[in-house]
Amino acid sequence: MPATTALLGSYQLICASSPSLAVLELCYNQFRGSIPPELGSCSMLRVLKAGHNNLSGTLPDELFNATLLESLSFPRNSLEGKLQGSHIVKLSNLGTLDLGDNSISGEIPESIGHLKKLEELHLNNNNMSGELPPSLTNCTNLITIDLKSNNFSGQLAKVNFSKLPNLKTLDLMHNSFSGKIPESIYSCSNLVALRLSSNKFHGQLSEKLGNLKSLSFLSLSNNSITNITSALQILRRSKNLTTLLIGLNFMNETMPGDDGIVGFENLQVLAITSCSLLGKIPHWLSKLAKLEMLFLQDNQLTGQIPDWVSSLKFLFYLDISNNSMTGEIPTALTQISMLRSENTATRSDPRFFELPIYLAPSLQYRVSMAFPKVLDLSSNKFTGEMPLEIGQLRALRSLNFSFNDLTGQIPQSISNLTSLQVLDLSTNNLTGGIPAALNNLHFLSAFNISNNDLEGPIPSGGQFNTFQNSSFDGNPKLCGSMLIHKCGSASPPLIHSKLQHKKALFAIAFGVFFGSIAVLLFLGSLLVSIRVNGFITKNTRDKNNGDVESTSFNTSSEQTLVVMSRGKGEESKLKFTDILKATANFDKENIIGCGGYGLVYKAELPDGSKLAIKKLNGEMCLMEREFRAEVDALSNAQHENLVPLWGYCIQGNSRLLIYSYMENGSLDDWLHNRDGDASSFLDWPTRLKIAQGASQGLSYIHDVCKPHIVHRDIKCSNILLDKEFKAYVADFGLARLILPNQTHVTTELVGTMGYIPPEYGQAWVATLRGDMYSFGVVLLELLTGMRPVSILSTSKELVPWVLEMRSKGKQVEVLDPTLRGTGYEEQMLKVLEAASKCVDHNQFMRPSIMEVASCLTSIDDFNKVL
Repeated sequence: MPATTALLGSYQLICASSPSLAVLELCYNQFRGSIPPELGSCSMLRVLKAGHNNLSGTLPDELFNATLLESLSFPRNSLEGKLQGSHIVKLSNLGTLDLGDNSISGEIPESIGHLKKLEELHLNNNNMSGELPPSLTNCTNLITIDLKSNNFSGQLAKVNFSKLPNLKTLDLMHNSFSGKIPESIYSCSNLVALRLSSNKFHGQLSEKLGNLKSLSFLSLSNNSITNITSALQILRRSKNLTTLLIGLNFMNETMPGDDGIVGFENLQVLAITSCSLLGKIPHWLSKLAKLEMLFLQDNQLTGQIPDWVSSLKFLFYLDISNNSMTGEIPTALTQISMLRSENTATRSDPRFFELPIYLAPSLQYRVSMAFPKVLDLSSNKFTGEMPLEIGQLRALRSLNFSFNDLTGQIPQSISNLTSLQVLDLSTNNLTGGIPAALNNLHFLSAFNISNNDLEGPIPSGGQFNTFQNSSFDGNPKLCGSMLIHKCGSASPPLIHSKLQHKKALFAIAFGVFFGSIAVLLFLGSLLVSIRVNGFITKNTRDKNNGDVESTSFNTSSEQTLVVMSRGKGEESKLKFTDILKATANFDKENIIGCGGYGLVYKAELPDGSKLAIKKLNGEMCLMEREFRAEVDALSNAQHENLVPLWGYCIQGNSRLLIYSYMENGSLDDWLHNRDGDASSFLDWPTRLKIAQGASQGLSYIHDVCKPHIVHRDIKCSNILLDKEFKAYVADFGLARLILPNQTHVTTELVGTMGYIPPEYGQAWVATLRGDMYSFGVVLLELLTGMRPVSILSTSKELVPWVLEMRSKGKQVEVLDPTLRGTGYEEQMLKVLEAASKCVDHNQFMRPSIMEVASCLTSIDDFNKVL
């Protein structure tokens, strides 16, 4: 990147021309190359931050000539080399040294003890080694020491931590420190977070650990600590402890089961995992009133799950997998309030962890609310049938009963767990069929029922079309289109199948079949001679699978359009036949838009009013009940800058949404499809008015309406304009109506090319920050008049081109030529600044829509004279 090199090389000139330069912050950019030695000539520089870039090479010797530096911060780069003691000693004013997440090697120099003012030391995630220098004791103002994920070794006892009275965070995870935990640490009375996990510490915990009254986060996992009973008796005295992770210690000891362990009244997260502990789930856990997450997996615990588990009203994550638990799955589990409803009282303390909790090297959590709601009883010896009440745990995201000895059938009630993403019932002795209602689990992404004795057809459609064949292995009586064993009938799986009743069932089915034909013939003749009239608010009995386009007027006359009142006191009695007539039976001449969700038709009613009818692709939509519920929820999103959703209609397998018709079409039409005549030109006041209106609409769905809505596809063609050029955001919330496994059908369902934020390419999860990137692109289109992706492949994409021009000081040149010289350049440059922040490559640096809307509103509104 030549522009980047030139910018870095210009710092010598900056320091020469601005000798008083004190703060230089360059974080979260894409700077490459080495750190310019010329920065050392900035004699007044106090703060130098350039973290989260792509800088390489070593810290130049000249840099340490900036002796007034108080903060030197280069985290998340690719810096190499060693810390030279002769250089460090020059920075006697340094309060923060942050070189984390680089490739720094060597030892911490002894001269670090000269940094008397040092408060923050971050050397984590490097390749450093050796012992900690005893001189670290001299840095008496230290508040944070973060040395995790290095190769440090030796004994910590050489550092006298008692001389660090201000220390609040000590993180030494993933090193090779050995010996006993030094008792001097227990003199740090202000210590809040202590993590010594994944080292080689051994022995018992000291009684003095109980002196850490401020301690909230403690992780000692993966060492060789012994005597769990003593450890818990000591730790219970830390009254403020909220997170306790002590797994991979206490090998083959016995879980203390008496009630003598009292305390832990504020404990929210407890992990005693992979210790091969003997014994049972202890009763003293029932007294942990604030417990939210309990990890007891990979031990040798026996006995049954105690009924008191239902009394833990904040518990939402329970993992007791890979033990030797026996008995039936108790109904008490189905009474855990946090697993029963998303509307349960909020968690005891929705806070950030003092340090992130790692479930895997690349999977970390900073807040308890980010954890999914989980019930994992896998790899035990549970017997009996699954309780029917399991369907009451409607908030569950993951349910794992695999590798047990469960019998009976899969409860139909599991289909009530509509938030479920993982369901594993494999390797049990389950019989019967797979409930067809499991098709209602639209968020299910992992499903396994292998190695049971299930029979009958595998449900088709929905998420079942996405599961691998291995999910059904080891069930020779199952049949389905994805298996070698095909089904002879497409009938739904039997919930209660008994071999001795098959003949009787066949006879009943035979009679019902021919009886139904007779009834249908009678009804058909009746419908030919009678035209049915009347208002039907919601036709919940319609099971016709025909497509709307091929439906005749006669067969559709009963279908009434369900219209939301939107506060006007009564509903409009508009029938489906009226829609058919208004669109000429959905004639292609009336198509006014198309996209990944379906086609949009113009409908002109007899009274002259117009509607826009969006016909969703039927095979992609939710089942009828869920569809109605979602549309009802979306209808509550009412704002003057949102396209009004007036109604919906379910006709067979198709879904129609009815919106207000916008006379001036979309913003895309006006910016990119104009004919060149003056009448199709948007002046700047009109463009600003559109930007302000769109931002207000987006702000409403992001921050005000309940539930909050991530749009997922902000673009110019989804910003519609009425006859007064008032902006309306369209297509908000449509992704909620689509089956999760259908989001691959078209790229428009995950955004549109040119509007898709860069982070979606790594792991697509729609976010509010992603919407902000897309809205930033819309603002750039209003400013430049250019498309986000040029039709000519030789041209640059809009976002990188604008950012490059701004970096060269040529921001005026990006403005639409038709707008230059009109006197609004100052306003346009303010909008350009806001747009540039929205399209920041780092999603966490983007402003919220509320901030952007406020910024746009603050710009002088010249539209009042229009």
